[in-house]
Amino acid sequence: MDKVLYYVHDPMCSWCWAFNKTWAAIQAGLPDGIELRYLLGGLAPDSEEPMAADLQQRISAGWHRIQQHVPGTQFNHDFWTLCQPRRSTYPASRAIIAARMMDKAAEKPMLLAIQQAYYLQAKNPADDEVLIECAGSIGLDVSEFAEWLNHPATQQQLLMEIKLARDMGANSFPSIVLQQAGQTTLLTYDYNDPQVILSQLV
Repeated sequence: MDKVLYYVHDPMCSWCWAFNKTWAAIQAGLPDGIELRYLLGGLAPDSEEPMAADLQQRISAGWHRIQQHVPGTQFNHDFWTLCQPRRSTYPASRAIIAARMMDKAAEKPMLLAIQQAYYLQAKNPADDEVLIECAGSIGLDVSEFAEWLNHPATQQQLLMEIKLARDMGANSFPSIVLQQAGQTTLLTYDYNDPQVILSQLV
C-alpha cells in the first residue's frame, strides 16, 4: 500500500460515536491503494475516582450539543443517573486491543459493542465486567479476553499507539491522518459530509 489512512479514536469519545455514520460512508468510498488502520488515542487514563459533578454536567451537555450538531445521533441520558461515571477510557481502549489480539476481525465489532453499551444501554465501559460482556456479545471467548484485557502487553500496545497518535499531531478525537511517502497530514473533516475527507484522498 502506498498510502495509509489512520483513524485515531477513543471508544468512549462521544464525538467519535457521532461520526460513525459519516465514517462508514468514508470507508465505503475509499479509493484503491489506501490501507486503513485504527489507532487508539487515549482520552483519559485509568482512574477509580468518581467523576466530579461539574465534569459530568459538561459531558452531559456535550451529548445534547452533539445531537443538535449531528442529527440522528442517539444517547441514553439515563447513563448519568444509572452509573457511577469515572473519567477513565483506558480500560475500553485496552478492550479494543485485546479483541484485536484475539481476532483482527473483532476490532470494529468490539468498538461498536462498547459504544452501544455506553451510549444506548447506559452501561459504563470503564468497568471490566461491562467490557467482558461486550466481548461475549460479539462471540469472543470471555475467559481469554479477560486475561488479555489487563495484560501488560495490552497496556504496552495502548501506550505505543497513544505515542504514535501524538507524534502525528492527533490530539483530539476523532482525528484522521494520511501517511504517504513518509509524510503525515492531519485531514479536515465534517461530521455530516463524507466528501470533505474523500476529496482530500483523490
